This record gives sequence, structure tokens and C-alpha cells, in this order.
Amino acid sequence: MDPSKIREKIGRFRILTIGRANAGKTTILQRVCNTRDNPEIFNSGGEKIDSAVLTASRERGEHDIGNEMVFQSNPGFVFHDSRGFEAGGESEFNKVKAFIADRSKEATLKDRLHAIWYCIPMDEASRSFTAGETKFFSQCDTGSIPVIVLFTKFDALYDIEFKKLKKNGLSRKDAKEMAQKHAEESFANGPQLQFLKDVRRPPKCHICLPNMNKDDADCSSLIERTAETLDNEVLQQLFVSTQQTNLDLCMQYAVEK
Repeated sequence: MDPSKIREKIGRFRILTIGRANAGKTTILQRVCNTRDNPEIFNSGGEKIDSAVLTASRERGEHDIGNEMVFQSNPGFVFHDSRGFEAGGESEFNKVKAFIADRSKEATLKDRLHAIWYCIPMDEASRSFTAGETKFFSQCDTGSIPVIVLFTKFDALYDIEFKKLKKNGLSRKDAKEMAQKHAEESFANGPQLQFLKDVRRPPKCHICLPNMNKDDADCSSLIERTAETLDNEVLQQLFVSTQQTNLDLCMQYAVEK
């Protein structure tokens, strides 16, 4: 089907982001939508919510996962946000579980959830999964909706390896050159990936995202892996044609299809 006809029929590609506070979710969405601006927020009825109202709600500890975040730079994406489960514990987990289940039952494809990006920050001292995250990957049935784990702030591991290499006697220059490779090797054999292999409901894939706070940050790997996880060809074409950060991917899928 022609991408313009797909967009006409389905409209927008819908993604749920889940993650702790300061997991870097907004920064990644800005990179995907190629902007520095904050998103506009709409309620489930499509009405724009004033920023003052949102601020007041946040101060009261209120959060509505049904609200839609849209960046004007790329309105073809609509994002829903969960605060992560440390914020509301059992209550927040149940909200997310119900939201995913409800969206799965929507009659039309345009109202369903199309992908889930689960953000795990790597700059926290423990770098381990919280009880809420363990619960999600053990108990939350997402059906046909693919879950992609995003290990955010991955460059924090480069700093750790840099310090280790310096401590072992390497020069600053050599330690800096080798830190990334060492971090990637250490992570590949670390507890995070082992955890994802052992859980009852593992994600479709994972991706490591360093330096997303930089102006020249490259999120093309996130776009590629997300496209690969989509089993529905129509959704795959919608996603590829909606994203604007990886033109090579558009060409690749145009040739393949």
C-alpha cells in the first residue's frame, strides 16, 4: 500500500514510553522528532491541555497515561508516557497494564498501541532493574505490541570504564579510545541482558543509546530496530514513512516492498 494512503487510513504511529524519572525519555523523543521543542499535550478527546494545568497536575502527583504527546516537528508520531513504576508502585503498574490491554482491544488500527519503548537509564549507581520493572517483564502481557528496551544514558558506562583503564595505568588518551569498546564488552556479559533473557515476557529487542543529549545524537539504530520488530507490514510502512531521521531506511523499505 502507498505510504500516503496508509497515513490517510491509520493517521499516526502510536508509541508508549515507560521509564523512571530522569531516564531521558523526552530527550530521545526530541531526537526522534528532530526538535528541541517540548511536545504539545492533548487529552484523550483531542483537546490541547494548557501547560499551567499540566504543571498543577504534576505538582499534585497526577498523571494521565491517556494524554497524547505530539511534537509539531513530526505530528505523525503520537506518544503516551508512563512515569515508571517507582512513582506509583502497584497503582501505576495496574494503570499501564490496563492501558495496554484497552488499546489492544481498540476496533481500529489507528487507535491501537503500535510499539512500546521501555527506558532503563544506565547512569544510576545500581544499574539494576527495579521491582516494578521486574514485574512488568514477568506479568505484563503486551500481546502483539512489540516492546523494545532502551538502555539510555549508555555513555555513563564509558566513564566507568575510562576510570578503570586509567587506574590500570593507561594514558588518558588510550583510556578514552578504549573505554567505549570495554563498556560494550562488559555490558554484553553483564546482568542486565541476562535478566532480559531469563524473564517470562522478554522484549523483542534492546538497544543502547549513548549521548542522546548532544545536538548530533544519532538515533537511527532505534528507528531501524523498531521497524524490524513490527510484524504488521502496514504498520511497518507507516513507521518508516513517518520517521524523518533515517532516510536510508525509507529507501531500503521502498526497494524491499
